Amino acid sequence: MMPPVLDVTLVAWTVTIALILGLLALDLTVTAGGRAHVVGFREAVAWSVFYIGVAVAFGIVFGSIAGWDYGTEYFAGYIVEKSLSVDNLFVFVIIMSTFAVPAEHQQRVLTFGIILALILRAIFIALGAALLAAFSFMFLLFGLLLLATAVQLFRHRDEDPTIEDNKLVGFARRRFAFTDDYHGAKIITRIGGRRMLTPMFLVLLTIGTTDLLFALDSIPAVFGVTEEAFIVFTANAFALLGLRALYFLVSGLLDRLVYLSTGLALILAFIGFKLVLHYIHLQNNDVPEISTGLSLIVIGVVLTVTTIASVVKSRRDPTARAHAGTLREPRRPDQPGPS
Repeated sequence: MMPPVLDVTLVAWTVTIALILGLLALDLTVTAGGRAHVVGFREAVAWSVFYIGVAVAFGIVFGSIAGWDYGTEYFAGYIVEKSLSVDNLFVFVIIMSTFAVPAEHQQRVLTFGIILALILRAIFIALGAALLAAFSFMFLLFGLLLLATAVQLFRHRDEDPTIEDNKLVGFARRRFAFTDDYHGAKIITRIGGRRMLTPMFLVLLTIGTTDLLFALDSIPAVFGVTEEAFIVFTANAFALLGLRALYFLVSGLLDRLVYLSTGLALILAFIGFKLVLHYIHLQNNDVPEISTGLSLIVIGVVLTVTTIASVVKSRRDPTARAHAGTLREPRRPDQPGPS
């Protein structure tokens, strides 16, 4: 039996958004220390634990107030988004390495990525909620989209996305003049009286387009475990807020999660099937649905098995390396890239 529609008051929305903005301001000021610096392991651990603790505490308070049907949906959505955000970290690592971003400026790049991701996902959440409320076939469309994404991710689970495939970056390189080196955190600088863009512009452009692609995938996924826009928004926000600290905590360990892309493909396929089944249920009540509780169990089991199998694999084969996975066909060696 589905719970009644969640009634979130304007006050609740205001308090929640204020909390999220406050945490974001904390990340921009206190955790960054107001200066560019290399984030150490202890600092990354402390802030990762803090943000996960805040997300869990919010879920407990929310579940106690709204009911544990909704509380379960929140935690299921949070786990889905958190697992997808780890895959996002793979891509961030690739971007930082490709553009050789100085370590002391990486946290600023990540903070920009988080802010942009929050903005983009808020837009897609509002759009997705409106579409689902107006057209029931959107459940089918979202489900098929996730199934297709899962198939592509599984097929190319041993590949990494390449910057050369980013057409906006290729266009920018052709149209604008760039310096060879970074000039602090500046995007634009002046060389010999001439304004030029720095490599930081390309980094931010790549991060921005990556955020857009991840938003297109993650929003249908979280709508697969809850139809409530408030839960979708909070699950996304709390999963993203700890992303900067998590990056510095696990960036050196990501290579060991060799089966992460496989696990994420299975999760996306499961949620896609759940959405398709939900659409069929709307047409025929005799068709059963997959409960949120069962979804939470399946997601938890997949992530647990994926993590354990990855650790075992990396210990048996130290040369095994994880990949972010890609939705594009890998470029052939004889296929030219964008010039």
